[in-house]
Amino acid sequence: MTEVMQARIETEQHGNVLLVRMTRPEKRNAVDAAMTAALDEALNRLDDDPDLWCGVLAGDAAAFSAGTDLAAGSGGPTPRGGNYGVVRRDRRRPLIAAVEGVAYGGGFEIVLACDMVVASSTARFGLPEVARGLVANCGALFRTPRPLPLNVAKQLLVTGQPLDAARAHQLGLVNELVEPGRAEAAALELAQQVCANSPLAVSVSLRALERVVSEPDERGWAATEIASAAIDRSADRAEGIAAFLEKRAPHWTGR
Repeated sequence: MTEVMQARIETEQHGNVLLVRMTRPEKRNAVDAAMTAALDEALNRLDDDPDLWCGVLAGDAAAFSAGTDLAAGSGGPTPRGGNYGVVRRDRRRPLIAAVEGVAYGGGFEIVLACDMVVASSTARFGLPEVARGLVANCGALFRTPRPLPLNVAKQLLVTGQPLDAARAHQLGLVNELVEPGRAEAAALELAQQVCANSPLAVSVSLRALERVVSEPDERGWAATEIASAAIDRSADRAEGIAAFLEKRAPHWTGR
């Protein structure tokens, strides 16, 4: 059964799998405050319902998510999930990203917060924040070099240019690469493979691995806060957002 939550996402339960689908196509699934609240509610359900053993997070055929809605803002961090209700969540269940089209900015940071990635050949992963006078402040500064080589992570962060699905699969960011329109179905198939196993064994294995991998996260968040504070005071930040909203080239000053 499909449920609509706050007109921003839909959820479907497939046996022990919860599918969470972002549904804001007119904004390429850009995250506003309502979507943050809806994602937080859905992922709280995934963690709290003992009959849910795995989650799939998807967008639509055109976009996974274009990141923060720069006009409206994404709302504040939630108590359990952090930004977008996702990126600082201490999850008990595996979460698989199903990516069609763009996963840009915060959308890519949501992907990086998931455990596995299934992408169609249409997928594009990018961090265009520097083109807006911003920094990626939802985990990308320290999570991008985990699945990707350091030099590739640096290129994404400082050029703002995207990585296509085939290259992302070759480098290890994407677990499974599928035909256009197949990402959600393939992610559900992967989730069912997870659910064929003991949910307790899966949960404790995931959490043990996460404890090891995420040990440097506090340093990463602290470094991100320093970078964000420097940008928040800058003229370039105001100019970058204004230029984006006015659909013109920015005029940088470096201040």
